[in-house]
Amino acid sequence: MWKPGTLLLLLLWLASGELQQETEPRRLPPPGKLNFGYVPAGVYETLAHYEPGPIGILFHMVHAFLYAVQPNAFPHDLIVKLAKDKFGAIQTEYQKPENIVLTLQAIYYEIGFLVCAAVGLLFTILMPIAGLFFCMCRCCDNCGGEMHQRQRKNADCRRGLLGTLLFSTSLVITIGVLCAYAANQNLSSQVKNVRRLVNSNMRDLHTFANDTPMQIEYLISQYATAKNKVIYDLDNIGPLLGGRIHDQLDKEVRPALDQVLNMAGAMRETKEALESVNASLEVLQDGTGKLSLNLGQVRTSINHTLNDTDCHDEDSDATTAQLCRNIRQSLSQLQISSNFTRLPDVNAQLEKMNDVLKTDLSAVVQRGFSSLNDTPHMVIEQTRSVVESVTNLVDSIGNNISSFSKAFPVQSCLSNFTIFINHVHAKIEDYYPEIDKMDFYRWIGCIALCCMVVLVLAFNYLGLLCGTLGYDKHASPTTRGCISNTGGTMLMAGVGFSFLFSWVLMGVVTIIFLAGGNMEKLVCEPFHTKELFKVVDTPYMINPEWKNFIPGYMYNDSELKLTTESLYSTCKKNQGIYSAMRLDKVFNISSYLNTTVFTKDVVSQLDSLKIDLRGIILLEAEGRQNLLDFSEAGLSEINYADYLEEVNKGVTVVDLLSFARELEAQTDLMPKSNLQSALKGHVSTLRQIHRQQIVPMEQSMSALNQSMRFLERTASDLPNKILAVLDAIKAAQFLISQNATHLINRESRKYTNTIIGYFHQYIEWVKTSLAMEVAPCKPFSNMVDTAEIMACSFVVDSMNTFWMGLGCSTLLLLPSIILAVKLAKYYRRMDTEDVYDDPETIPMKTMEIGNNGYHSEHLQGIPNPMMTSIPTYDTMNRFPRASAPPRHIDW
Repeated sequence: MWKPGTLLLLLLWLASGELQQETEPRRLPPPGKLNFGYVPAGVYETLAHYEPGPIGILFHMVHAFLYAVQPNAFPHDLIVKLAKDKFGAIQTEYQKPENIVLTLQAIYYEIGFLVCAAVGLLFTILMPIAGLFFCMCRCCDNCGGEMHQRQRKNADCRRGLLGTLLFSTSLVITIGVLCAYAANQNLSSQVKNVRRLVNSNMRDLHTFANDTPMQIEYLISQYATAKNKVIYDLDNIGPLLGGRIHDQLDKEVRPALDQVLNMAGAMRETKEALESVNASLEVLQDGTGKLSLNLGQVRTSINHTLNDTDCHDEDSDATTAQLCRNIRQSLSQLQISSNFTRLPDVNAQLEKMNDVLKTDLSAVVQRGFSSLNDTPHMVIEQTRSVVESVTNLVDSIGNNISSFSKAFPVQSCLSNFTIFINHVHAKIEDYYPEIDKMDFYRWIGCIALCCMVVLVLAFNYLGLLCGTLGYDKHASPTTRGCISNTGGTMLMAGVGFSFLFSWVLMGVVTIIFLAGGNMEKLVCEPFHTKELFKVVDTPYMINPEWKNFIPGYMYNDSELKLTTESLYSTCKKNQGIYSAMRLDKVFNISSYLNTTVFTKDVVSQLDSLKIDLRGIILLEAEGRQNLLDFSEAGLSEINYADYLEEVNKGVTVVDLLSFARELEAQTDLMPKSNLQSALKGHVSTLRQIHRQQIVPMEQSMSALNQSMRFLERTASDLPNKILAVLDAIKAAQFLISQNATHLINRESRKYTNTIIGYFHQYIEWVKTSLAMEVAPCKPFSNMVDTAEIMACSFVVDSMNTFWMGLGCSTLLLLPSIILAVKLAKYYRRMDTEDVYDDPETIPMKTMEIGNNGYHSEHLQGIPNPMMTSIPTYDTMNRFPRASAPPRHIDW
């Protein structure tokens, strides 16, 4: 059977619509993190923490004393055994060995309390007996009852010491009474805070009940966040799914298309190279003829100049003749080296390339790229029906969640819970007058106990005051004044009241000590160390059939790991009651809200996606034929060796600039003459030929060299290169048309996982929110903490401090009695007194020393010279009641 409180909590969480993961969840995380915001949360106002203030020092002193009295660890095993035996079995069968062991363990644990209680009991019993005997003894003129004071030389010192000790003792007793009074007042003042704490806890329970529906509604409403994201991805299935398919295909297809595009570029470059060859060859053939003619004319002119008489005259300088011979011998180098006229042109190949380039292969390749880039659009068109179906399913899921949450009477249950809280609160309010009345009676009783000690203290202080103020050191014990005598009488009155009240005070202190001390050591202290929870959570202790009491009582499943400590700790952290009560292990609502129900149809719909990419044509037949035509353009028929041979020869046999510089150098060695001027003119002509003819021809040769080398590289194994490009295109096309199914399925699964991932994010957020944020159960741990504060911090600590203060004061009444009795002799007026021999103190009548201790001059017949000059007083006449005891040597 469901317990009422359990049913309420379970209905709350049924309404929350928890979504659990499928049996085999898809682990791929979604690319985007959904933002569900923060669950609206109320503020709990109860501050379950107590700061005692200055009186906390007394609390710590009491705890230290109790630890000294009882230093043993918490008797976990003993209490468990006692609880399992129900205590009754031990009472009825106490003679069993195991019960005797338990009894010994209990005595060992309580030995400190028992010793203190025994001392208190002895004090309670013996104190009135001692008081009775003390009264009887004093009635017989003993125990200080004889109204005669023996005088000693240190009487003033003894009186001062006794007075100081009694005052100090009374002062300590006063401090103890003040501590007891402070504890009594603290308890009364804290009792007034009980209503505030209870009201605060009740308001927190109302907040808990009022905020929970709003939080549940927020959880349900945030399904729209996941839904909107799913619909957005469905609407953008082309860029998302189609884009990923395109990206994956592009990695395989683009290299092949790039090769074709490179071939298209090579075609254009080949045509340009062929055109450059023809242009360069034409320039070189034309320039070769002109250059040959010009070089021949320069040779003829130089030979004609060298026929000058300066080169042959016998009277001329021998150096000039030699230079002329050297110049004439070098003229044979002025001729062309390369003969480009024998090289054929490449017009045939150029015409074929013009035919090849009539087909724009780049445009064909671009159409292939466009066809590949159209993949997202193809995916949109081919998945339109599936997207519509999934969108309808997503809408229906949201409707199911809303309808499921409305199927339970959450609001009515919460209303009943609120009514229950109000009813309990009203009941508690009814007890407040009784609590105040009981506290008032308690306060009166504690004040009465304190007043007993205060009465004794009053007599002690008044006795000390009157005795001190009324004491006259020149007065004899029998002539003391009224004030001094009153002081001594008050001290004896304090002694009498001490005997009357001390045993009552110690009896009350012993009872409160046993109760409060054991409460502190067995309840309050183990509560803070959580030992108390371990006792309650001991398996099979409360019920032999239940391993864990709470789940056994509430859910009939004692194996569920739910303990009072875990429940309290979870609520202390202000986590949700869902995780604290382990409701996730109790309810199986997968038939309604399990993700397999919600996403099974979505997955099946998305898995039914069929995408056909056979409409993608990478390279049309026109492009393939164009590549084949390029391979048959006749580039391999060109005699590249002849071209390169002529290009490598150079334009002339000798470098024309070098020849001109050499000729100029030789001419400079000649003496100035017409010959020298003519040769310098030829040097200028050679330089002009180099500038105007050689340089353009060298440029054309360089262009020709580059073009021929490019054509040679292009023509090298060109058919095989074309076949390799065609094979790559064929393989890429086969991949798209036949083998893309695996790629499409893989990307489709990723896309499906992304869609389902949004549901998983919502589910995980709901689970986390239920565990951490929805209906945080801090009010329930606050109630436990409030009960602990009221029981331990308010009551136990205050009463322990009360008995500590009152007990210390009661114990100190013993030395107070002794000191007061001894001190009273020095203040009260005596009936008889001793006679002094010392003439410097009090003058006395000359007496004989006899058996009675009196001085007498007639008994011995011997005059006393010291006494003859001292006035005599007849004490028997002046103090007719005075009598002197025998005189001892030390008096």
